[in-house]
Amino acid sequence: CHWWLAHQCYQQRDGTGGQATTGTEHWWASHQWHRMEIIIVAVFLQQEASISQARPECNVTGGCIAGGIRYANGMAISLTTTDQEMLDGLHGEASRLAMSVVARMADVLEATELMNVTQAHIDACGLLSDAGLEFAETLAAGGGKVRVPTTLNMGPLDLQDWRKFDVPQQFAAKAIRQGRAYEQMGCIPTWTCAPYQGYLTPRFGQQICWGESNAVVYANSVLGARTNWYGDYFDICAAITGRVPKQGLHLTENRKGQLLLRLVDVPPQVFDDDRFWPTFGHLLGSVAGDQIPVIEGLPDWATDDQLKALGAAAASSGAVALFHGVGLTPEAPTTEAAFQGDKPKRVVDISVDDLCNSYADLSTGTDGDRLDAVVLGCPHYSFAEFRRLAELLEAQEPQSLHPDVAFVVITGQQSYSLLERTELLDKLASFGVKISRDTCVLHCPIVPAEAKVIMTDSGKCAYYAPGDLNVDVSFGSMADCVRSAVEGRVCREELPWQSV
Repeated sequence: CHWWLAHQCYQQRDGTGGQATTGTEHWWASHQWHRMEIIIVAVFLQQEASISQARPECNVTGGCIAGGIRYANGMAISLTTTDQEMLDGLHGEASRLAMSVVARMADVLEATELMNVTQAHIDACGLLSDAGLEFAETLAAGGGKVRVPTTLNMGPLDLQDWRKFDVPQQFAAKAIRQGRAYEQMGCIPTWTCAPYQGYLTPRFGQQICWGESNAVVYANSVLGARTNWYGDYFDICAAITGRVPKQGLHLTENRKGQLLLRLVDVPPQVFDDDRFWPTFGHLLGSVAGDQIPVIEGLPDWATDDQLKALGAAAASSGAVALFHGVGLTPEAPTTEAAFQGDKPKRVVDISVDDLCNSYADLSTGTDGDRLDAVVLGCPHYSFAEFRRLAELLEAQEPQSLHPDVAFVVITGQQSYSLLERTELLDKLASFGVKISRDTCVLHCPIVPAEAKVIMTDSGKCAYYAPGDLNVDVSFGSMADCVRSAVEGRVCREELPWQSV
């Protein structure tokens, strides 16, 4: 819906040379959540707010601050020499457009200066629309080149095997054009929504500009890198300029916890069940919203895949961009450290009953429903998850997929390349598993159009699938998904915490 709103602004032109209609002003006032997209569209249409040159700031050794801009609201933003050159078009049209967007966003966020980032991850490449395609191709045609190492999120197409999933050729052709535009700008074609498990994993404290909600929360929380939750199209503008507004989670003081969640009387065996992590993540997002939660009671041995599942669910049901797990994540060796010495604004105790309710909330279907498809890999499956899936398939009796069920697993190229070095691919294929690379079930038509009921082990997929795919969804463990795929109906084992 974020892009839909901006797309409407893009299309609302009158007959006087591309002026946006006054409806844009109404949307701006009533939909603050979509400010970033509207800014980008407005700049793209050359409908920028009134800008006048501010009095140049004093030069700093090394040429750090050469001047600035002042918007109509009186906010002054300091710019480096290179910033000003980009804004003046001296580095090409794409850089001018990109810096216009970055500077305008700094004004909206009330940041008085910009800062460097040393890496970017682009989410804008994952959505396909005529306007999004034009935006990417316009930047590429204008000589746009990224200034920092920049990876690409999943795309709207399995670039290798899209025909296997009966993707319409017209859709595929546009997706391929869009991918080429981003590659032309120097982006690295990683095509994964789990960049933290692959190439260019950021280090602790590194200042980055990442899109993709699950990647943002993982980078901030688990790795201790620093990024805000950057929206589509702003991300590529930041990559081209290497600059972002200096504010938000880039700054230490803004990374302290705001509310405390305590897992109370939760038995240790609950954490061994992989359903706990997306279930708790779903609950975490609904409780925290856009605040920074500090969590007491998580085990210190949690795997990267478990934390991936937790963060992805929390960023879906809420807007969590950073969480601290006491004794688990790098900025929370203690509760006091996570709050930077402050007291929590709110304390919430999480019980077993709360977890049971959250688990139930992740399903719109019921046990026994006829099953049409199993969808795994949201976020992209890792090699470790594939290996476990193969073990479950081997242990399943009978070892045959129900003829009416599609079994789709989505992953990135790196995990798939590791599979190719093992016998796991043959084991998966013999069961009937179809592996889709580089894309997302929510953005590419890879689930059969006639599917009415799907099953997943992903909290994120369970949250979005009913609205995005118009299906009923049942959430369960990986083992539940395998058994259900064989039976042709939804089959789920009882939760270990239901009997507590």
